[in-house]
Amino acid sequence: MALSDTFAEFVTARSPRLQRTAYLLTHDWAQAEDLLQTALVRAWSAWGRIDGDPEPYVRKILVNVYASWWRRRWRQVEQPTSQLPEQAAADPFSRVDKRDEVWQALGRLPRRQRAVLVLRYFEDMTEAQIADAMSISVGTVKSQANKALGKLRLDKSLTLEALHQ
Repeated sequence: MALSDTFAEFVTARSPRLQRTAYLLTHDWAQAEDLLQTALVRAWSAWGRIDGDPEPYVRKILVNVYASWWRRRWRQVEQPTSQLPEQAAADPFSRVDKRDEVWQALGRLPRRQRAVLVLRYFEDMTEAQIADAMSISVGTVKSQANKALGKLRLDKSLTLEALHQ
């Protein structure tokens, strides 16, 4: 099999997973796509030298490229001006704060309820897959999810806005 064929197969098979990693790093799908594409270009130049499973190698490139982008962007963000802006900028941490509220509320749930929600909404598993993974019935998955979502709605520290993010 030609080198370009193995690379094309790798890109086809592993890109969704690598793009998810890139998104988790950048929190922006467009930047995640750019980050993954840059990492894959760099991997292509070393493709003939990669032994074994290339995914860890490409993931390392992904993280290194992200770190270099972050350092470069950090230097470019601050620009001194003689006048202050008229309006305050949007709080760049508000989404992070809301996400943290959700994570903390998830942490207050019983383990089984938390596991059901994580598998359902973060791992995108079906009720049947969750039931199989947790060795419980589909009905138990449904009831645990319902109870967990009810507790999250009643959690006083969570805002409705945070739940819908």
